[in-house]
This record gives sequence, structure tokens and C-alpha cells, in this order.
Amino acid sequence: MPLTPNAEVLSALYRNCLFRSGSRMDAHEQVSAELAEHALRWQRGVPDAALFKGQLNHLSVYALQYGAEVEVAPRPFDGFSLVHTSLAGGAEIECDGHVMDVFEGRTAVLAPRTRVRLRWRPGTRQLIVKVPDALMRAVSGRPPDDAAPGLAPGFLLPSALASQWDLLAQSLLNVLAVSGDGSIRAEWRDHFERSLALFLLVHCPPSPDAAHAGPPEARGASAASGSRGGIRQMDALLEFIHARLCAPISLEDLARAAGVSLRTLNVLCRRYHGATPMELLRNIRLDAARVQLLTDPMASITDTALTFGFGHLGRFSAYYSARFNELPRDTQRKRPPD
Repeated sequence: MPLTPNAEVLSALYRNCLFRSGSRMDAHEQVSAELAEHALRWQRGVPDAALFKGQLNHLSVYALQYGAEVEVAPRPFDGFSLVHTSLAGGAEIECDGHVMDVFEGRTAVLAPRTRVRLRWRPGTRQLIVKVPDALMRAVSGRPPDDAAPGLAPGFLLPSALASQWDLLAQSLLNVLAVSGDGSIRAEWRDHFERSLALFLLVHCPPSPDAAHAGPPEARGASAASGSRGGIRQMDALLEFIHARLCAPISLEDLARAAGVSLRTLNVLCRRYHGATPMELLRNIRLDAARVQLLTDPMASITDTALTFGFGHLGRFSAYYSARFNELPRDTQRKRPPD
């Protein structure tokens, strides 16, 4: 069920109100203390600011509203990324030059390196998850001294993933509701947090820096598939794949979804992902299978393989092992006990 401002699952978050005020100064000070120092410009509308907070092991979860239309210009984030879900209203967000319109029900991931600007429309309320870079490094297996957040500077989750994100967010909110009474084990809290971080990593598009990587033949693509156009075409391709993750997809289907020829599709996939189109499709399906094996206690390896289009279990295990350096049964053993 989609998240809405009055959803019952948000009640535990709303019980911890950090502030509610019509004072513009109060709003700036409180949000700066919790998220990031920023410049705040008030536009049309009546200020009705409120900030609610929940804390888990590593993640901080907020609900924030300003009431009026505002423009927010934070400093680049120091050691964390933010996930914004518009519960009501919407916002236009610019992150390192990439502009996203986050309508009601959509989710944006922000990990800016140089610049971020947000314009909140009147009446907007956002659910915000603050994700430490340390958690992203732990999930991705990167060394602790790696300073990069591990995510592209800013991207919208495809609409096809909205229900999956809502389910993850609602699970976190349910964990938050019972985390203070000792009825849920610390391992399970950590499990849900790592699942959220893994979800972001799996569905993160390539960084724009990837446009300069890859073999010479990929870098030499025609102007028609240049950097900005190529990113748009890859966004369309990825949204198509995620919307049909469990359905048969041919190479021709992928080219039509991206709106390019087979040759250009191959160049773009090698440029941005270092893989052929069908290898990219297979890797995305393997990533989804891993998430299911990590998060669903009822998932069997056979059913998971078949669900994501792997009809030959031996090949599925071989592909899985090559991608994650472990067998599917090893991944299953990582699930916390009930």
C-alpha cells in the first residue's frame, strides 16, 4: 500500500516531534542541526514547519514539512546520503546538475558531490531516510577508508520500483515502532537496514563519471548517443527492465525500450555498465534474486531462480557465484534467525 501522510505506519514516527512552529528561524535551525547546514529561502504560502524523527541502529528516519514553498540549498552532505519520498506535494531537486521532479509518491536518492538545490512546493511533506556512508561501504564490501558514498550523485527510483521501496520503508517504520520495547532483536534491526542499503546499491544507475570509462570503442560512440542523451536512454532501459523483471525480454525489446539501434545499445551498455545488454539484464536479475534470498525467509533457491527467469538451476548458481563470489545457499545462511 502506498505511503501517505496519514498512514498508520507513520504513527510511531509522528510520536517523536522535534519541533512544530510557524517561525522561519526555528525551522532553519532545527533542520540544519539534524540534516545539513543550508540556506533557506521562503516563498509563497504560510509557514507551518514540523520535523519528526525516528532512530534505528544506523539509519535516521524523518518526516519534514515547511508548509510554504521554500528553496533549500544545503552544503554537500558529509558522510551520508538522503532518500526523499514525497508523501504529499512534491519538489524539484537539482543534484550535481541532474534535475529531478519528485512528484507525490516518487522517491529520489541524493548523494551530491558538489551542489544540491531543492524547491519544495506548498503543502509538501517528505519522508527522509538518512543513510550513513559507512553502512553503504559495509554492504558493498568497500574498505572503511573509502570516502565515496557508493551511490550516483542523484537519481529517481523508477516508478516500477515504487511498491518495493514502499514495502522496505514500511518495514523500517514497523521496526521503529517496536524498537524501543525490546521486542525485536538488534540483528533484525541491522538486517532491515542492510536490506535498504542493498536495495539502493542494486538499483543505483551508473555515475556520470562512468561515461569516461570503458574500452575505446565504447568511448567513441556517435554524438547521437552522447553523455546526456546516453544517460536518458539508459534511464529508459533500466526502467523497462525493472518493470518487467520477471517477464521474458529479448535483445530487440531492450533496444526498442532505449529507442536506439542494437549497435548503439551495445555501445551504451558497455560504456555505462561494462557489459553487453543481455549481461546487464542478467546482472540486474541476479541482484534482485540476491535481495529476495536475503530478505524473504520463505524464498527457496529454485523458486527464486525461476521467478527471475533462470530456468537452468546449474547456470543460475554459476552466474550467481561469479557475480557475488558465493553460492545462493551461502546467501540464504546470512539471513538472521527468526
